[in-house]
Amino acid sequence: MDHLQSMRVFVKVADLGSFARAAAAMDISNAVATRHVADLEGRLGTRLLNRTTRSLSLTESGQVYLERARQILDELEDVEQMVVARNHEPVGTLRIVAPVVFGLHNLAPVLQSYTERYPQVVPDVTLVDRQVDLVEEGFDLGVVTARQMRSASIVTRRLTTGCMMVCATPAYLEKHGTPTRPEQLMEHPSLSLPSEFWGDERVFTGADGEVRVRPTNVIVANNTEMLRQFALLGMGIAILPSYLIGRDMARGRLVRVLGDYRLPQIEINIAYPSRRHLPAKVRTFIDHLVDHFSQAGELHDGLVRPTAAPVRAAAARTVAPEVFDGSEPIANLLDGERAPKSARASAPRTRTSAISPL
Repeated sequence: MDHLQSMRVFVKVADLGSFARAAAAMDISNAVATRHVADLEGRLGTRLLNRTTRSLSLTESGQVYLERARQILDELEDVEQMVVARNHEPVGTLRIVAPVVFGLHNLAPVLQSYTERYPQVVPDVTLVDRQVDLVEEGFDLGVVTARQMRSASIVTRRLTTGCMMVCATPAYLEKHGTPTRPEQLMEHPSLSLPSEFWGDERVFTGADGEVRVRPTNVIVANNTEMLRQFALLGMGIAILPSYLIGRDMARGRLVRVLGDYRLPQIEINIAYPSRRHLPAKVRTFIDHLVDHFSQAGELHDGLVRPTAAPVRAAAARTVAPEVFDGSEPIANLLDGERAPKSARASAPRTRTSAISPL
């Protein structure tokens, strides 16, 4: 008999605890299901199932075989689906979910290049900052932070990493002084996210280990873009994502404070419901995302470090418009570079009232 089919029948019988239910699920007769398992036991020379008139149970050998057989069948199906998916043109609606501010600042150029390559795919983007259940809400994939994931059964893959930075305007620091140790933040007004996002304490890591401080909040907002605007107005010291303030720092509008200390990083992941049965539109977009961010590099000190020389040329060819006044997608924030004045003057500017932490 077909060895792989016998393995499939055995796994189904073990999962359902019944030959009859397994046979019905696989649209075969009870006798055929029984023969498949008997043939498998004969091939292996050991009993896999203990049978009584009322129940089935796995033997010790059956438990070991079940675990490995399930892995083999899953991997085989993955390979087959990969081949099938890559032989079909990506088409249809691609439902994507992402954090609001990160999505606004970084997804537009990725989607532009992807839709140019695959014009039959229509991206449907939802930007939220709450927890997300990809399966229940019908998303094909998410570009999300770890705190947004509600389901433990999804597949995740790290996309890029940014960091949180302490910053303020030069005018504010000239007037109020520049903190040199985390404890000194308590002497300054803090522009902060609500405690449910990061807690009341900020954990800094420096040469002497961890330092925990509880800044004095003067304004709390659940939107890092709003906190950025408050910081630019000189209202206090803010802790903001590097991908949000990179251009402000390059232009000198914001200055990094406590550069010798590190805050926890922000890890942005790709998430999708399963490795199995991935449509071509999902698989190709995942590949496109990984390629885009691997070329752009990771976020350090508010600016992107390119991973290879050709990235500069690629970035120069496609200049995305500014999303918020003074910000820019990470792919264009190359190490220490600033846009020429003519480019800055001609770039369209838009503002948004979206409420979002990241």
